[in-house]
Amino acid sequence: MASPLSSEIKNKISNWQQDFFDQETKDEITKLQDNLEELEDRFYKDLEFGTGGMRGVMGVGTNRINKYTLGKNTQGLSNYLKKLFNEEKLKVAIAFDCRHNSKSFAKIVANVFSANDIEVFLFEDLRATPELSFTVKYLNCQCGIVLTASHNPPEYNGYKVYWKDGGQLVPPHDKAIIKIINNLDYTDINFEANETLIHMIGADVDNVFINAAVENGVLNQNSLENRDELTIVFTSLHGTSITAVPETLRRAGYKNVHIVKEQALPNGDFTTVKSPNPEEPEALKMALELAEKINADIVIGTDPDCDRLGIAVRNNNGELTILNGNQTMVIMTKFLLDQWKDDGKINGNQFVGSTIVSTPMLPKLTAAYNVDCKIGLTGFKWIAKMIEEHPNMDFVGGGEESFGFMVGDFVRDKDAVTSTLLACEIAALTKANGSSFFNALIDLYTIHGLFKERLVSIIKKGKTGAQEIQKLMDEARTSPPIKINGSSVIKIDDYQSSISQNTTTSTASSINIPKANVLIFTTEDGSRIALRPSGTEPKIKYYISVNKTLKIASEFESVELELEAKINEILKAMNLE
Repeated sequence: MASPLSSEIKNKISNWQQDFFDQETKDEITKLQDNLEELEDRFYKDLEFGTGGMRGVMGVGTNRINKYTLGKNTQGLSNYLKKLFNEEKLKVAIAFDCRHNSKSFAKIVANVFSANDIEVFLFEDLRATPELSFTVKYLNCQCGIVLTASHNPPEYNGYKVYWKDGGQLVPPHDKAIIKIINNLDYTDINFEANETLIHMIGADVDNVFINAAVENGVLNQNSLENRDELTIVFTSLHGTSITAVPETLRRAGYKNVHIVKEQALPNGDFTTVKSPNPEEPEALKMALELAEKINADIVIGTDPDCDRLGIAVRNNNGELTILNGNQTMVIMTKFLLDQWKDDGKINGNQFVGSTIVSTPMLPKLTAAYNVDCKIGLTGFKWIAKMIEEHPNMDFVGGGEESFGFMVGDFVRDKDAVTSTLLACEIAALTKANGSSFFNALIDLYTIHGLFKERLVSIIKKGKTGAQEIQKLMDEARTSPPIKINGSSVIKIDDYQSSISQNTTTSTASSINIPKANVLIFTTEDGSRIALRPSGTEPKIKYYISVNKTLKIASEFESVELELEAKINEILKAMNLE
């Protein structure tokens, strides 16, 4: 039997039954009166900005994505923009993905901005998230919004905020805006649109964005004659990338592109996949089947808002193998660094961006080119912030383990459009040189060591789930492991306290990046285990990284199996099997 609702939750529910709220909202609450558990989940908290903005299940309630939670956030953002930019003429750009209600939500957000005397550039139909990032800078907007829940299940939607540099919202703006939002009442929202301030945009911006993607995609003249020889299978997984990726590849000279037709039509139900997440092997199943049928060289699939991509290439046995985000990141970074080096542009003033839970191999790779590797918190907003904080340095590219990559800084977020083009360039160039994408990766391992990673996510939904996740983090902090799989823990990095503890010397040092609820344990044998609650989903994530020297390429398979077994042993030791 469900517990009685707290007085705080009852007050919230009562507030949502006042005259300001529409009849549809009030009727839905009435239908839920006997479902106390559901009502508690909808009202026990307010949705907050996480690593990718505000994301949640659609429906009525303060803990849901709906007209009023979006409206309140937009009203707070409008107030902040007017306060911060004072006399400037304010402009925002708005895009949306293929999800249910995304188009209507985008219009509601546009209405609130325009009601606050802010000029709005609203895409006429669904567009890729990286195009929104590009558009904010291209149209000289102070901020941008994209309505998306990325790769989350169909019942989710979300609200990403971008700043004038094209990057996602970061401190101090995020906290300042949240403070304003929290001080607002829902009745403070102005929904009365000024239609004269809302401008529809579309093909005109598309053309500029796609040309910029081709220009910045690091096209290599040595691959020019071999682009026709590369057979590509592409799937948009029912998402927005269908509006940009095929045309980008065509303009770059890739003509042998085969699209998975069953997944080409945008569809918020994502009918052909359990999850539209390119991190999940199942999501690429239909693309892999088509690739086998036509003997394709490379398979690429993007998530619904087209900021992340999954890649499969043929291994040395001719089998299609799905690469993880860390593998994609290191090979793409290596290709970019080679280009910069060949062009004579590396002079010690360049950097690559990554995150605290991504592969430790990346700093080893960049050091070999005399290029700095800056590490930040999870989320590409922190990589975009690095670019702003280091204006006198050249940004080469950036990536994170969750299948995101950014080529240069013309887009200030992970960008599956340009990254897809980059992946095809690598495949075409290596094929032209008598090698392969896969062999290029193994060659890197022989130089820097074979790094093997795995992500394990544990789902814990609702209020009790959030409490369980926090309990797991608290226990890991108060009783950290002395050994993991028989290897002593020699370092504990606690990003919540900003303290890095060397357990061997019993000394501590400060971590000079923003605080976050993340713990990382490093063991004597070089293994690394990171614990992090997701900022956008009801999950706690465990990131496992192990490594070993790879003396010669022919030993790759045996060493990889050894590392795979080691990860299994670590998971067993941590009761995470």
